[in-house]
Amino acid sequence: MKSPCSGVILAGGLSTRFSGQDKALISVGQRRILDRIYDVFIELFDEIFLVTNNPVRYLQWDLNIVSDIYPIRSSLTGIHAGLFYASNPYVFFAACDTPFVKKDLIEAIIDRIDPGFDAVIPETSAGLEPLCAVYAKRCLNRIEAHLLQGKLKIQLVFKENRIKKLPERILRQIDPELQSFFNINTPDDLAAAEKLMGRADQ
Repeated sequence: MKSPCSGVILAGGLSTRFSGQDKALISVGQRRILDRIYDVFIELFDEIFLVTNNPVRYLQWDLNIVSDIYPIRSSLTGIHAGLFYASNPYVFFAACDTPFVKKDLIEAIIDRIDPGFDAVIPETSAGLEPLCAVYAKRCLNRIEAHLLQGKLKIQLVFKENRIKKLPERILRQIDPELQSFFNINTPDDLAAAEKLMGRADQ
């Protein structure tokens, strides 16, 4: 059974370290990253959105394409847009440059949705992973207020006691190398991703 959550892929970045090329369209292991994420999302969500300011590049995918409502370059802006358009009370967000995001890990995050919390966010030794997380739609007004005040750090939107954290020990039971959080920002990251893909194929 699919989740009562909406799924949102954030593809609004400038990709300056890839000469402006959309990272969602970069291939890893001869498949575009967006194809990999979409294949996971289609098994989990009846409602899928992609947030982008270049919608014409994504018309071939069967999903809802929306753009940022506020002209502010920030991941929080994308989260705001996803929450605004979603029809479900909770929304799972993934960055468009994460080729190894695992269905089981997303399910583990969704399974921990609790009406007493505003968000479910994985936490590793590197810190919180706010772009592989679930947020409640009721946070929309609070996020909008932060955008208008120029407060763009995602964690600042939520009081500490309103975030349900998914600890690393549980994450590693599902994704031992935490590959779901591997994102591609530079050509070196892409080379590392190709190596990881080669190991997986073997």
